[in-house]
Amino acid sequence: MSHQVTIDGTTIQTGRLRLRPWRADDAVAALTIYGEADVARWLAPAMGRIDEPGQMRSIVERWGAEHEVDTGRPTGRWAIDDLADGELIGSGQILGLPPEGEDLELGYQFAPSAWGRGLGSEAGHALAHYAFSHDEEEVFAVVRPGNDHGIRTAREIGMEWVGETTKYYDLKLQVFRLRRGDLDVPNP
Repeated sequence: MSHQVTIDGTTIQTGRLRLRPWRADDAVAALTIYGEADVARWLAPAMGRIDEPGQMRSIVERWGAEHEVDTGRPTGRWAIDDLADGELIGSGQILGLPPEGEDLELGYQFAPSAWGRGLGSEAGHALAHYAFSHDEEEVFAVVRPGNDHGIRTAREIGMEWVGETTKYYDLKLQVFRLRRGDLDVPNP
């Protein structure tokens, strides 16, 4: 997979997407993602379904403030806008995986209205570029067995399956890895 990716501070842009820090006024649109049972079921226990606007507003305010703190690593959470119409359609993140936070996880969620367009792999690819532009050597995706869409998306980004583990979140998870040198390398 090869997409043009432009990074300007904490804003990341691809041909179809803009990933930017969250703002408090994103809360209503965020509910179209995190209020959906089909999205939330793959996030628990790290995060449950959110169906209350005030709670969502508090969460996106916290996520937006994360970009103001320098952790020394390229971590954070981004709102994802569709460049075609400016609508907020997704969420992306680079977070330290438990228990120690040493391994970095790429994550992305989209409103059901945005599914089936390859936007997850495009967002994941952009987040990998961001991590690697900040001197990270590898990133991971952890996917629950049965989440066929998540597994397919990790592979579309160019991630390699490395096994199964219960190390993260105390759940049985499929682990995919992307190394810096493998980004944008064509699959055989």
